[in-house]
Amino acid sequence: METQNQTQVKITTADPSALGLFGLAMVTLVASSQKLGLTEGVSLVLPWAIFLGGIAQLIASILDSKHNNIFGTTAFGAFGLFWFGVGTSWLIQLGCFGETLAAAADIKQLGFAFIGYLIFSLFMTIGALETHKVLFFIFVFIDFLFIGLSLSSFDIMYEITHMLAAIAELCIALLSFYGCGAIVLNTHFGKVVLPIGKPFGIFKK
Repeated sequence: METQNQTQVKITTADPSALGLFGLAMVTLVASSQKLGLTEGVSLVLPWAIFLGGIAQLIASILDSKHNNIFGTTAFGAFGLFWFGVGTSWLIQLGCFGETLAAAADIKQLGFAFIGYLIFSLFMTIGALETHKVLFFIFVFIDFLFIGLSLSSFDIMYEITHMLAAIAELCIALLSFYGCGAIVLNTHFGKVVLPIGKPFGIFKK
């Protein structure tokens, strides 16, 4: 009786969080420059919204699903699609799909979309308590971003709420760059180079 040797091949997938955070960092950095009045218009925000905010985060979402990480899959997927939605909305407002569609655009509909994402972001912030502290505070600022975007879209204290969104978006960018760098360097060197903080431990599995 012959004995057959079986060889098992294990395929591993690298942690895609760094790519997702880099995509988020780039698009929010460029977009916040427009909200802060440092740049004008959204024409050259669009490429970063599509490729970094959209595609990079969708790639991270797909790869995170291979890790059976429902939190990362949902977060990167939802925010990747958000930037596709925002980018398409800008294209409509700029008249790329015709003057009729641009003339019929109601900014308040974007306000309702921002409210929907605020609801999503709030319960994801609770989930982020059990990831790491950098990601948790990224979500906290995402909450403030959507509060500012929602209120400014309905012209509620526009100057204040618009600036709230701008500052929150810049903070998201800076924290996301830090988180991206920490994940890459900590994994690459096999030790903590940039600390990201342990989970809060409130909701233990």
